[in-house]
Amino acid sequence: MLRILALIVALAPAYLQGAGPAAAQMEPYDPNSIEVDVELLLLVDVSRSMSLNELDIQRRGYAEALLSDEVLGVIADGMLGHIAVSYVEWAGAYSQRVVMDWTIIRSREDATIFAEALTNHIAPGMRRTSISSALMMGAEHFRDNGYTGLRRVIDISGDGPNNAGRPVLIARNRVLEQGIIINGLPLMTQEGTGSQWQLDDLDLYYADCVIGGPGSFVIPVTDWSEFAAAVRKKLVLEIAAAPVPPKRAEARIIKAQSGGYDCLIGEKIWDNYMRGWEP
Repeated sequence: MLRILALIVALAPAYLQGAGPAAAQMEPYDPNSIEVDVELLLLVDVSRSMSLNELDIQRRGYAEALLSDEVLGVIADGMLGHIAVSYVEWAGAYSQRVVMDWTIIRSREDATIFAEALTNHIAPGMRRTSISSALMMGAEHFRDNGYTGLRRVIDISGDGPNNAGRPVLIARNRVLEQGIIINGLPLMTQEGTGSQWQLDDLDLYYADCVIGGPGSFVIPVTDWSEFAAAVRKKLVLEIAAAPVPPKRAEARIIKAQSGGYDCLIGEKIWDNYMRGWEP
């Protein structure tokens, strides 16, 4: 506990410096809510460009990570010793489904119930890719959820850029204004269909256009064999609010940056594709 307190004290200046107006717009404290170390929303891409095998790998990867000694250990080391987690799958602008609603995880038994719910049934994918709609739905999903976390974090995965709904920058900024941190897990694999939607530098797109907030980061997945380890590392960092470590070969980590990436690239690819179908 003392170690966690020391970590939070050490990180506080950097977090406050980067928080800006977002911290001032946090929702008022609800005395009837349950306090947790973090409210963690897992937003998982199930767009139709992903194969059934990839959908299965994702669910099982998150289940395995939540049951790992590393994740359970960092939960137990928290100030309160428990977190609230929800798992939502998303695709197009009006395609989001709540697989597991907000649940407290404080023990292996809690994590086992959550993990089994993820792996009991794998639903089929849905059309299009609207990161912006997923983020806006995600922000609303925190509202009146019955929990008050020291931090609120969206962990979003995806295998392509935004190509439906509002522009991703508009949605990202509205989420950040609510004091919610966004981290990314870009899936840069080649197994699924729809290679015309993929970006070779999807990790940089996520760093420039999707993630944000104090300490936000991206962990790219370039091969499905890396997925479970990447999710485990990501959850540990998010739950502990630990500083992002230096780049390592086994899990390349990219911090948020302000580059010149075209954040409308997905919409432009879609428009070009649709023009090819015009008579």
